[in-house]
Amino acid sequence: MSRRVPQPSPFEPFTRAQWRRRRDTTPLTLSEEEVERMRGVNEPVSLKEVEEIYLPLSRLLSLHVAAIQELHATTGTFLERRIPKVPYVIGIAGSVAVGKSTFARLLQTLLARWPSHPRVDLVTTDGFLFPNRVLRSRGLMDRKGFPESYDLRRLVQFLADLKSAKPVVRAPVYSHLTYDIVPGRHVTVHRPDIVILEGLGVLHAGTAAADGPQVFVSDFFDFSIYIDADERHIERWYIERFLTLRETVFRDPRSYFHRYAGLSDEAARDTARQIWMTINGVNLRENISPTRARARLILEKGADHAVRRVRLRTV
Repeated sequence: MSRRVPQPSPFEPFTRAQWRRRRDTTPLTLSEEEVERMRGVNEPVSLKEVEEIYLPLSRLLSLHVAAIQELHATTGTFLERRIPKVPYVIGIAGSVAVGKSTFARLLQTLLARWPSHPRVDLVTTDGFLFPNRVLRSRGLMDRKGFPESYDLRRLVQFLADLKSAKPVVRAPVYSHLTYDIVPGRHVTVHRPDIVILEGLGVLHAGTAAADGPQVFVSDFFDFSIYIDADERHIERWYIERFLTLRETVFRDPRSYFHRYAGLSDEAARDTARQIWMTINGVNLRENISPTRARARLILEKGADHAVRRVRLRTV
């Protein structure tokens, strides 16, 4: 009887204990109160999680950024001219309700407190969704978050401008209250050292140029992170978050989802489960999770939202 030969992998796995040791002497620059303020809805991130998972990662990224900055300086010396500072771009991908936003906020704060690169900007791809009026005209309101619901050309241009060292670059603003782009409002990115781009499918989104090769959003990344978890856990987290929002944000009459505020617990669970089954779960399986292997680092979460294993691409 032949034995199955293990398939080679470009990723090196780390248990939580193994990853924790990579922190070295990296100082903890966050307090419990700050972590509490940055937590998302139903995302129980502890200070211990920050110490054991986030600090080693911030150390790794700081080493990467320092190496890139040194390379730019060396290139400038060779060319005998000043090379404009280009931001280091980090992409963060993963499902709805997996904890991307909390992760991005915490990572932004930790990186900003390293003395070598204090300016770290965070941009979400939500701002690059087409406005609802466009989605309605194209029959895509039930496909929000799918690749076709994004203005990918605008997103790619935003990243191209960043990497071209333009001094000021602007991104549209999205409101989760009104569930739409906010007309006339922008996030201004001004000569940052690092830009974190957080979104559902940033590892696969692309735009086809009529007169050239296809360009992908991930082509502009210096480092990419995928936050992973079993779909059963993510679905449960989504339903729990929906129930919490029903008691809070949805009660605001301005909320796009105000119609769900009066649902009973059972009806709210059924509604959230139906949304997951027909929209978010489908998007995860078809468009998001297939891009996981393109990331430089994968964080695998357990049922309690805590990271259980880290996989780092080493080749």
